[in-house]
Amino acid sequence: MKHRIIFAALMSFVLSLLMTAWVTFVNLGMHPDFASFWMKSWVLAWPAAGTISFIFGPYLHQLATKLATK
Repeated sequence: MKHRIIFAALMSFVLSLLMTAWVTFVNLGMHPDFASFWMKSWVLAWPAAGTISFIFGPYLHQLATKLATK
């Protein structure tokens, strides 16, 4: 369980950080307040991504294992 929590936290941190940067850039370009808009988006996205990773991670891991062994 400890590994699952740490993995979900780290994976969701990296994914939400990079995805919010990309989507903010696509929507606004290199706006003078880019960092501020990006961090506001990321603060909202990380908890959601963490929860989703924690809940769906084990199921997706099983699915990936099944798909990879076929």
